[in-house]
Amino acid sequence: MYKSLLLSINALCASIAWAQAPASSPAPSPPSAQSKPSVHWEELTAAEFRDAIARAQGTCLLPFGILEKHGLHLPLGNDLLNVRYVALNAAQQEYAIVFPEYYFGQIFEAKHQPGTVAYSRRLQLDLLQETTDEMARNGCKKIIIVNGHGGNNSLLPFFAQTQLDASHDYVVYVLGIMRGGQGEPKHKSNPATDMHAGESETSMSMIARPDLVHLDRAPQESGADQARLKLPEGLYTGIWWYARFPNHYAGEGAVASRELGEFEAKTWINGIAQAIRAVKADQESLRLQNEFYERSKHPLDTPQ
Repeated sequence: MYKSLLLSINALCASIAWAQAPASSPAPSPPSAQSKPSVHWEELTAAEFRDAIARAQGTCLLPFGILEKHGLHLPLGNDLLNVRYVALNAAQQEYAIVFPEYYFGQIFEAKHQPGTVAYSRRLQLDLLQETTDEMARNGCKKIIIVNGHGGNNSLLPFFAQTQLDASHDYVVYVLGIMRGGQGEPKHKSNPATDMHAGESETSMSMIARPDLVHLDRAPQESGADQARLKLPEGLYTGIWWYARFPNHYAGEGAVASRELGEFEAKTWINGIAQAIRAVKADQESLRLQNEFYERSKHPLDTPQ
C-alpha cells in the first residue's frame, strides 16, 4: 500500500512538471555543419579544429599580455584581458583562431611590485618561438601576435626579426596596441602621461571587464611623472620607466569613461579585423621569406 502511494505521488509530480514545462523548449538539435566554429582555440574539438583552420585560411591570433600592477584600481592581468577582448571580437568579424591566454612577456621594470611575474629573457624568447612553432605545426601558417602590453613594444618586433635566423614555413606578424583616432572623445587628463592604467586604458577596461575596475581606488595613488632622470634626447637606459613612474602607474584612471572606452574598443577591434583580412590576402611575405632563406645559404651568389 505504502509503495503504491509513493508511485502514485511520483507519477503525479512528473505529470505536473511536464505540464508546466515551456512549450517552446524543444530538445536541442545538433549544430549545423555550416555553423561557424568557435574562435577560441581551447574550445574546439580536434575535428572542429581542422575545419576551423581551413575556415581561417591558416590565420591565427596570439593575444599577448602580462602580469603586472595597474595602479590600485585595475587587475594584474589587465593587458591580456583587454587584448583578448578585442582579439576575440575581431575574430568574430573576420574569422581567425585565437590562441589561449599568454602572459609570458617582458616586465622586468615592474619586479618591485606585488603580483608581477617576470620570466627570464631566454625563456621569453624560447617559449614564444616554441609556441609559434607549435601553432604552425597545427596549421597556423599566418600568425598575428596582437600586443596588449607596452613593455613588449621592443620585444615583439625583435622576435619577428629573429624569424630570419632560421627557416620557417610560416610568417609572424606583429600588431601593436591601437588606440585613438579621428572622432575620439575629448580626454580629461594629460595625454602625455596617459601611459599606464590611466584614462585611456581604464576606459578600455570598463568595456572589456567592468567587474574588475575600481575607479574609487584610482585617486589613492599618484600616476604623475616624477622625472628623476635627465638624459639627452635619443639616449636610452632600461631604468627610464622606474625613474619616471615608480608606482607603475602613469596617468589618471579616475577620470575614465565608458564613452572613451567604447571608442577605444571599437577602434582596436576594427583595426585587428582589418589586419586579419590583410594577412589572409598576403601572398608575398612567405614567398619573399623563402627567397631570403635560400639566398642566405649562398650569399656570394646573390645578384648585386
